[in-house]
Amino acid sequence: MRLSKVSPKKCFFLVLCFAVLILLVFNLRDKDWSGKAPHVLYSRDEYQLEENTNARNEPTVSTEAPDTGDRGAGGKENEIVADYGRARSEEHAKDSFTAGDLPWYFTQGMRYPKAARRNRKTNKRLARLLPSETSRGDRISNQLMFVPPNYETIKRKGKLKTILVYNGLSPWNVKAGRDVFLSSKCPVSTCSITAQREKAATADLVLYKDHFIPPSVPRSPYQIYMMYFLECPYHTQHVKYPDVFNWTATYRKDSDIVAPYEKWEYFDPRIRQIEQDRNYALNKTRKVAWFVSNCGARNGRLQYAHELQKHIAVDIYGACGTFKCSRSTAERCFEILDRDYKFYLAFENSNCKDYITEKFFVNALTRNVLPIVMGARPEDYEASSPQKSYIHVDEFASPKELAEYLHLLDRNDELYNSYFKWKGTGEFINTYYWCRVCAMLHDEASFRKPKWYEDINDWWRGPGVCTNGSWRNYRARNPPEKSPSSDARR
Repeated sequence: MRLSKVSPKKCFFLVLCFAVLILLVFNLRDKDWSGKAPHVLYSRDEYQLEENTNARNEPTVSTEAPDTGDRGAGGKENEIVADYGRARSEEHAKDSFTAGDLPWYFTQGMRYPKAARRNRKTNKRLARLLPSETSRGDRISNQLMFVPPNYETIKRKGKLKTILVYNGLSPWNVKAGRDVFLSSKCPVSTCSITAQREKAATADLVLYKDHFIPPSVPRSPYQIYMMYFLECPYHTQHVKYPDVFNWTATYRKDSDIVAPYEKWEYFDPRIRQIEQDRNYALNKTRKVAWFVSNCGARNGRLQYAHELQKHIAVDIYGACGTFKCSRSTAERCFEILDRDYKFYLAFENSNCKDYITEKFFVNALTRNVLPIVMGARPEDYEASSPQKSYIHVDEFASPKELAEYLHLLDRNDELYNSYFKWKGTGEFINTYYWCRVCAMLHDEASFRKPKWYEDINDWWRGPGVCTNGSWRNYRARNPPEKSPSSDARR
């Protein structure tokens, strides 16, 4: 049979129709059929992307294997990103960031975690939740995004984990029962709080706040005892009993459940600086301010401020200075700070590892003033703060040298404003302490071989934890050694 000839004109028409059909299919696939545009938090075109992203700037990653520093080892099977879901490479990043991309603990976050993945060979969960599993970061995001692999089975059984707050409910400002877990919408909520000490023998977790009182009943080998310290070692109990505690909850990053005064987190860890649309130095006529009432701090902060006063104007408000601003009108005081001052002394009362309080986070970073910090080590501030948001006194050899740099900033608005480019790149998140405690109580790995603090005092107040002078001078006397916590943990 002889086939009919197809003219070039018909061929061209068929090819054109086929091309149009393909374009139509692609357009239909990309179209949002929900009828509602996603809530865009920001467009990437409006932000500066850091050119050199190193290991410190990468999203927090959780793996089962020990932290070797090799992110490529093990491939996709050994990797989960706790902060931002499954890993997304730069070239596949979205052009805009929506509320659905943010984890649930952000103000506008909508993304809840799924059950944690397991290692196919060992059947252990991959998420890094405990200090022994990673030396990077505080693991707060990992714990907030942790759901046990078998959580659906746990929920069906209906058995709750019991948390006994041994010192009573009032120090915690929580109610007995499940209220805090349900109202917080915890991803893992099958827990209940009680203050009934008669349950000390059966509770899954016995929690102490600041003070330890030995229970009068025998202890189960599968119980977790946890100590929560709010203040620094200088102002907390010296625990006399060894081999009691399995977990700690403090502001320290090597605590099992880190409970910081505030927690900063970026919307996207690759975007840490934004060009601002305002001059933060505009109309500010005063130099340095400090609000303080404790004049006897052991770290010598008042003496440092007085020495700084010899080289730059420092207005000290409160019992330790000549300027007055009542605590009853605190907001008005901070309005003066925002309006008139370029710098604020966010000095802690003690120089201790990771000890950074609301003096820095609330009094300074939530205002439009540049904080000068003293307290924790420089590397602690770097790990806990927005990038380039403060000045640490230990960056300078003396108060005079610091004053010279502050005068430079005072004369140079562009340099001064470079310390505010972090604003808008993230937020201070709610760390949902009780949600994380409940999630950790459902982690099988924490109960198979419970660890112990052989001497919690050695870990909490041992060598290198605090210093009465500057960290610069401490390091000159004491070269860095291995962490004191390595010998205290079992």
